[in-house]
Amino acid sequence: MRFGICVCTLGDFAEPSLVVDVAVAAEAAGWEYLFVWDHLAFAWGVPSADAWVTLAAVAQATSAIRIGTAVTPLPRRRPAVAASSVATLDRLSRGRVVLGVGLGGVDAEFTAFGESADLRERARLLDSGLSIVGGLLGGQSVSGVSLAPPPVQRPRPPILVGGASRAALRRAARWDGWLAAGDDETGMSVSPAAIAESVAYIRQRRESPFEVVLTGHSAGPGDPILAGYADAGVTVWLEHIHGRRGSLGELMRRIADG
Repeated sequence: MRFGICVCTLGDFAEPSLVVDVAVAAEAAGWEYLFVWDHLAFAWGVPSADAWVTLAAVAQATSAIRIGTAVTPLPRRRPAVAASSVATLDRLSRGRVVLGVGLGGVDAEFTAFGESADLRERARLLDSGLSIVGGLLGGQSVSGVSLAPPPVQRPRPPILVGGASRAALRRAARWDGWLAAGDDETGMSVSPAAIAESVAYIRQRRESPFEVVLTGHSAGPGDPILAGYADAGVTVWLEHIHGRRGSLGELMRRIADG
């Protein structure tokens, strides 16, 4: 199992320079991934940072840590624009981008701007958007158009699907893996057994290897909970960094612990 961090870019962490500081500290401490939330939380009264601008700054301040979104609600983005953003960031970071996608979890981020929050419509937009984004990033011509310049990674940057529903798991099986939310404000809210059950469901639908990325809450290196999730099939553990977990100093010390 590999290790990274996931920063909730709301509240205090809506300040992009702070996320850059976190990323630099994480890379120095040996973490392999830095993911950020992708929300329009200001639509429901909470400060939030743009994921892609923030990750561009992170890419310039780091050299090795892989970067991505957990997750981008593709139904509220134009797929061709999203593909261009991913490709540009992949080139800027020299091939370090992972794209996490999902339906979007907060209705107000759609309805506040006149968009539909209907889950079936969002599912339709997610699937059609994935087809366009995946095709463009993979060098295909979509509607007679090819993306240029292409991303660094071949055949394309990895695409992970977030969500816990059976439909989300089936999407994960069609792409490069599953990105699961596993914790709440106080600790883990999803058991290793539940993760193992979902991993088995994906494996029934996919023969080739796939990533299982889990956001979680651990006490630090040597925490026994980590082994249980590794046995359940988790390949990447993302330590969840958010303001409700502790002060900035406490969170930076957790990052420094590795």
